[in-house]
Amino acid sequence: MKYLKTIFLIILSVIALYYIIDRAFPYANFSIEQFGNYYWPNRWWLVGHLLGGMTALLIGPIQFSNTFRNRYIKTHRNLGKVYIIAIIIGSLCAMYMSFTVAKQVNTAWCIALFFLALPWLISVLMAYRMIRLKRIPQHKEWMIRSYVITFAFVLFRFLDESSLAQSIMKTFEERGPTCIWLAWAVPLFLTEVFLQWNKKK
Repeated sequence: MKYLKTIFLIILSVIALYYIIDRAFPYANFSIEQFGNYYWPNRWWLVGHLLGGMTALLIGPIQFSNTFRNRYIKTHRNLGKVYIIAIIIGSLCAMYMSFTVAKQVNTAWCIALFFLALPWLISVLMAYRMIRLKRIPQHKEWMIRSYVITFAFVLFRFLDESSLAQSIMKTFEERGPTCIWLAWAVPLFLTEVFLQWNKKK
């Protein structure tokens, strides 16, 4: 079981790293050609969202390693603080863009983005509250939930660009909001089943 978890965390890290290099790094070319008219007027909000999301994506798998946590507890705590701050920044920027940038698409897209960013923020704040109360098991669970939502940004791109989704929903106006909900609500539900399955109390 230990080795399966390690393999799973490595796979998560590789996918996250690939997503960052392929999707986020191009925005380092800070130009209107890269951002497009869609993002350029709110480019700094997008930068904040990308930096927060990238940081959380990369830190998450490290934090879930029991070996790393037990050997480097101080580093684990410091990275945890960075993870929390990153998500706060990323989610607040996403909320702002949901009511500015996203309205260029439609209302459904605005709502879908906002209700992805909101549980992203709340879940990490709950994780922080649990660790402050020294409720370690609950802290771990909320950290897992927060990373599931963090990873939703990666899963959304996969779903939105899949040939199946594009064949069923021809336009982004229809496909985008649907894929957003599928990218976090379904994985979070399955995660909750996993977390609660073996609990005796």
